[in-house]
Amino acid sequence: MDCTKTGVLIRMLRKEKGLTQRQLAQALFVSEQAVSKWECGAGLPDVSLMPELSRILGVQPDKLLTGEMEEKDLLGGNMKQSVFYVCPKCGNILCAAAQAEVYCCGKKLESLPLQKADEQQKLCVEQVETEYFISGAHEMTKQHHIAFVALLSGDTVVLKKQYPEWDLQVRMPRIPHGKLVWYCTQHGLYYQLI
Repeated sequence: MDCTKTGVLIRMLRKEKGLTQRQLAQALFVSEQAVSKWECGAGLPDVSLMPELSRILGVQPDKLLTGEMEEKDLLGGNMKQSVFYVCPKCGNILCAAAQAEVYCCGKKLESLPLQKADEQQKLCVEQVETEYFISGAHEMTKQHHIAFVALLSGDTVVLKKQYPEWDLQVRMPRIPHGKLVWYCTQHGLYYQLI
């Protein structure tokens, strides 16, 4: 741990939040001198303060300890490159335009690897007026089902949650040059171009 880097980060985040050293100290029930000491790199916050300090500053505790926050490059905005995360504990579905640090139920999630569907795995896509009607014969039990279906284009993501013991039938707006993505709870994330 580098006290100076951590101090610089605390100061930067505190200022971004519009807080004075006094306000941060009061929120943490410490002295202004303690906050000043951290920001000058003369010491680190006590480990018991880290969860609350992280919450107030809006950053993960490990980032505070290392004093480093990586910045992502500005994206070109192609939503076809979106990545998906599914929490194995609660089933929460998260989508991001690029790789991100995503946490759910107290654990860091890894993005789901995307695999191209073969002919047997592909979903049936029919055009009905201005929509796609998407269906499939996939098993839909609590232990093995498709949890979501998403349609991606350059600037759009349409995601439909699916539930076990329902038939897989989804209507989505017809978007030209789309990428259909779905998540099987046992076999992972698949795609096909439509």
